[in-house]
Amino acid sequence: MTIDRELISYLESLARIQLSEEERAATEVDLQSIISYFDQLNALDTEGVEPLSHSFPVANVTREDVVTPSIEPALLLQNAPREKDGCFLVYRAVE
Repeated sequence: MTIDRELISYLESLARIQLSEEERAATEVDLQSIISYFDQLNALDTEGVEPLSHSFPVANVTREDVVTPSIEPALLLQNAPREKDGCFLVYRAVE
């Protein structure tokens, strides 16, 4: 794939930006070097190499699920402005 002024103008319109002539020239050089790097990667023999989603093993770090005693309901409700039947009583938010 070759990068030319026409492609740079098209990318400018897609990104809705305007580049100066110097920026267009620099972008053309940068994109051409990126494409040549991808060409090098495409030339590599990857037969038998399993695809990776991460470069290192990813595992969730979880703690052991241990049952512990809970706080007494009366202690929880002692600072509640209103309570009913052992539950917080709040104003209706949706009618």
